[in-house]
Amino acid sequence: MSKKVAVLLGNEFEDIEFTSPKEALENAGFETVVIGTNANEEVVGKHGEKATVQVGIGEAKPEDYDAVLIPGGFAPDHLRGDAEGRFGTFAKYFTSNDVPAFAICHGPQVLIDTDDLKGRTLTAVLNVRKDLSNAGAHVVDESVVVDNNIVTSRTPDDLDDFNREIVKQLED
Repeated sequence: MSKKVAVLLGNEFEDIEFTSPKEALENAGFETVVIGTNANEEVVGKHGEKATVQVGIGEAKPEDYDAVLIPGGFAPDHLRGDAEGRFGTFAKYFTSNDVPAFAICHGPQVLIDTDDLKGRTLTAVLNVRKDLSNAGAHVVDESVVVDNNIVTSRTPDDLDDFNREIVKQLED
């Protein structure tokens, strides 16, 4: 049975940070499942890419997935605005149980809501780094950072390194 990766997605995601890792994972034989606010809702990226939410966050069970992917753009900030904090709670399953968690650009914003970043080494786009630091993470400026089960990258320029490492995490 192939491994399944939950992709947390909302409107105004960074298109290439969704499509490129999704393609890399699927080309490696893994299944991706888009999780958003409501099932069957269409979400639109900053540059017009469209995706359909397959599973609403209210029905999503993190233990059904082998990893979580959080693309950047403005979507992570929108997802954090969920009144019940369901996206942070979903992501916490991965960070606290050593299950792979992948986040690029603004994606690590969702990881802040897990309260599991103290002492972890991460990277992100420049304007998220201070938030990560305030959450207790050691923040570095590198194309890809692997800290045990958490893989983070800064921007679309880092996608080759990011994609290589997320696939590697699931192949091990």
